[in-house]
Amino acid sequence: MKKRIVILLIIASFAIGIAAHNISFAEKQEQQQKQKTDDLYNQLELFSDAVSIIRADYVEDKKSKDLIYGALKGMLSSLDPYSQFMDPDTYNEMKVETEGEFGGIGIEITMKDNLLTIISPIDDTPAYKAGLKAGDKIVKIEGDVTKDLTLMEAVKKLRGKPGTDVNIIVLRESEKKLLEFKITRAIIKIASIKKAEMMEPGIGYIRLSEFQENTPKDLSEALKKLESDGLKGLVLDLRNNPGGLLDVAVDVGGKFLEEGKVVVSTKGRIEAQNIEFKSRNKNNHLNYPIVVMINEGSASASEIVAGALQDYKRAILLGTKSFGKGSVQTVVPMSDGSAIRLTTSKYYTPKGRSIHGLGIVPDILVEYEERPVKDKEVEKETALLEKLIEGKEKTEQEKADEKKKKELDNQLLRAMDVLKGIVIYSGK
Repeated sequence: MKKRIVILLIIASFAIGIAAHNISFAEKQEQQQKQKTDDLYNQLELFSDAVSIIRADYVEDKKSKDLIYGALKGMLSSLDPYSQFMDPDTYNEMKVETEGEFGGIGIEITMKDNLLTIISPIDDTPAYKAGLKAGDKIVKIEGDVTKDLTLMEAVKKLRGKPGTDVNIIVLRESEKKLLEFKITRAIIKIASIKKAEMMEPGIGYIRLSEFQENTPKDLSEALKKLESDGLKGLVLDLRNNPGGLLDVAVDVGGKFLEEGKVVVSTKGRIEAQNIEFKSRNKNNHLNYPIVVMINEGSASASEIVAGALQDYKRAILLGTKSFGKGSVQTVVPMSDGSAIRLTTSKYYTPKGRSIHGLGIVPDILVEYEERPVKDKEVEKETALLEKLIEGKEKTEQEKADEKKKKELDNQLLRAMDVLKGIVIYSGK
């Protein structure tokens, strides 16, 4: 009996010890929270004092709104290159951009290593035609150095009325020189699917240039058409695709995966930001091999799709390492029509690989090679020589196929060869 009482006393003491520890831990947390709150109020008092001094003693009279806006811009820009405060005009301009049509030169830009950097030129825009490239650093716009510009300030300078010119100077590190461009602005219309066709029997090609609201529907229609034409293998070209909407990326990646597979996950500082996005495949585009093409201009949503298909070994990635833009920005409208764009989490591939700052490395590394300038006389002589050797005139179809192949770049040709090899091997 005494032994039992001793055991009960030990258990009771242990329970009291645990309770005391829990109370101590709770008190400690409460103290830490109070300390944080006190620190915040102290800093806010410092901010209030600074505003009062500026309003009282600055050489010019400044509106309170201008001071607060300036402080908010500085505070958000100090966090990372993607977080920012947008005044009402800037916020409205951002909303115009997401509608898919605006006046400008046609580039996606970001801050990288504190330099204004081109993520990619948009297909068939003035910037693309002028020869701007992914990775170019914009050092001057209209003679003004870009060092202290925010992203939205740079966007404002680059945009303007269609038909007007803008002069920019870029640093192209691969060539180790500064290049000047005079580019005429135009209305920028972004079509998410630039091309969808059979390159040759059984080998389909889709060029996806941006992830917009209508992209999943357009992609489904393009795939349906190619599949009806006897698709045996697909080249999905995501080169110079700067990204777009997260849910669209999940939809696009999910089209080629079994239902219920994680396409991407986001992880943030709070539990609510840790989310898994899974495929909702009802179309079953699972029966043919895929080669996905990426390069340094493939960012954000492009990297989500490429990373998911690579992790599940659903596709072979070919090209060069992607940009590495793997953070999630949430836009929070404010009461006066302004807004805060805040980085709230980061993207991770199904296997838990972080995209941000690292990019996606292709399975097959193929550097892009510039095509030599065509010499029409040499081409004509070559055609005559081939005719003499073969002893016959080529059919119109043969000429068209040959011309088409000559227009393809080295990366696409390599992708097609890889795909044809897989198709042949699968058939055997």
